[in-house]
Amino acid sequence: MRILISNDDGVYAPGIAALARVLAEIGEIQVVAPDRNRSGASNSLTLDRPLEPHHHDSGFISLNGTPTDCVHMGASEVFGMAPDLVVSGINAGANLGDDVLYSGTVAAAMEGRHLGLPPLAVSLASHHPKHFDSAALVTRDLVGRLGELNLAPRTVLNVNVPDLPLAEIKGVHVTRLGHRSLADKPVASADPRGKVRYWIAGAGDAADCGPGTDFYAVAEGYVSITPLQIDMTQYSGMDSVAEWLEKPL
Repeated sequence: MRILISNDDGVYAPGIAALARVLAEIGEIQVVAPDRNRSGASNSLTLDRPLEPHHHDSGFISLNGTPTDCVHMGASEVFGMAPDLVVSGINAGANLGDDVLYSGTVAAAMEGRHLGLPPLAVSLASHHPKHFDSAALVTRDLVGRLGELNLAPRTVLNVNVPDLPLAEIKGVHVTRLGHRSLADKPVASADPRGKVRYWIAGAGDAADCGPGTDFYAVAEGYVSITPLQIDMTQYSGMDSVAEWLEKPL
């Protein structure tokens, strides 16, 4: 198995090192990651300038671009490997519910949707994560079983792991995405010259977080796996839109 590894926390993040170390036990790996933290980059591509690869002593490759750039480049074989699979992570922090809309971790996995095996986005659910080894071992077990999984094409698996020692993780739940409440307003701050700038506020609190959701599973000590589809068409709404258009103006 040839595994392309990326993330949005950057090439020096501890999560990607833990992931690479463990996945190297079960396949040939290549790491292509941003040269710095690109959290929240979503599915953006860099189109206004060329990308510069840097080859590190660790064997990792970094790019001055987004997580999607990294997987786009790696999957196109410009660095010498034709991957079967993309694994993104291990993110320092959860990607639950609406987080998937903004997450560079999830976006990197999505860019591997055309490969032979379903891509994984892996996150450790803590603001100050400690147990990257737990998430890495969970990921290794999942990757080793992907060949047995029958999913629709272009499905992405969003995996969130509680920040616990492996022995304290209770199991794995298949979940749906929960939802967050609206985030706080941007926070104004003045620089030393008096110019006002704004910080984007943190994500909103969990609002839809009952049993069956990814929020609930992680809070109860379970790994959450949510299959995500790329096709965002709301098929149930097509008839309503068609009827609306048929009405005279």
